[in-house]
Amino acid sequence: MIIAATPLVLASTGELVVEKSGVLNLGVEGMMIMGAVVGFIVAVESGTPVAGFVIAALAGALLALIFGFLTQVLLSNQVATGLALTLFGLGLAALMGQTYTGIRPPQTTRLDISEVSNFPILGDMLFSYDWIVYFALALVGAVWWFLNHTRPGLVLRAVGENHDAAHALGYRVITIRLAAIAFGGACAGMGGAYLSLVRVPNWSEGMTAGIGWIALAIVVFASWKPGRVIIGAWLFGGVTILQINIQAANLNILAIAAIVLALVTVVMIAFNLRTKSRQGWIRVAFLGALALLGWAMALTWPDFRLDSAYLSMTPYLTTIVVLVAISGDRTRAALNAPASLGRVFHASN
Repeated sequence: MIIAATPLVLASTGELVVEKSGVLNLGVEGMMIMGAVVGFIVAVESGTPVAGFVIAALAGALLALIFGFLTQVLLSNQVATGLALTLFGLGLAALMGQTYTGIRPPQTTRLDISEVSNFPILGDMLFSYDWIVYFALALVGAVWWFLNHTRPGLVLRAVGENHDAAHALGYRVITIRLAAIAFGGACAGMGGAYLSLVRVPNWSEGMTAGIGWIALAIVVFASWKPGRVIIGAWLFGGVTILQINIQAANLNILAIAAIVLALVTVVMIAFNLRTKSRQGWIRVAFLGALALLGWAMALTWPDFRLDSAYLSMTPYLTTIVVLVAISGDRTRAALNAPASLGRVFHASN
């Protein structure tokens, strides 16, 4: 689950910083696939996975800066430009990776701390992963600290909330946003490289398979708060691994659907304990009822099975269900969204 969630943690954290600056970057998918192919090529040719991750981050940042130049300097539409760069990245990555299909990359180093990795149960659970997993978790903590406890982080949030006021105070809005966009692209590139170098590990055309879009959804799910990004990434990563295991074990899909709905219900309960929204509790009750209905149907038809193609839809269906459940309360959904998100900044204002 943690390995499946790591690309989401990286991409979502980067996109969170971008959106905190007031920019909506829908090109995350394209930046991830470029990071995947460039990181794979560099790692294979150099024999060093670290070089692959570094160059993948640079490739993602470069594509992000193209997006930044088009949207912040030339003032093109952010949504259209992001979609265009996603298509561009997917096409260019397919072209670059043609001769690398079927090649295995060098193995990424795993954390080996003999003093703690030999602990019963917890040793394997916490200290048996590669260094990128811990880097991603540390990155979330660093972003949280940067946004909440540093002056540059405060300035970045101010730009995202009211870019005209920030400009009037003398801050370089475009420069700050370009830096945030480059950081987000670098994170997406590293997330893509993790797919091709660790999670698969292999290169295949279109291997991101919509992970960049899920990363965008996680930012909304997390209410633009870094700490919640990990929860969202682990939730969707867990669903991804779950559907793979269901396919392998040929389990009853109705029972699994009931379990997934129950997990989503628990997450919604955790959110509503703080907001105490009446509409939120209605949605919780509805999801809980669906979970109970699914479990009852699983007991009624214990041999019910679905084709693997339908099971592959599970992570995306879960994304839709969670977003619908959260966005039902419009006030709460927009509570932490940057006020200037997606708005064009004109320096002459």
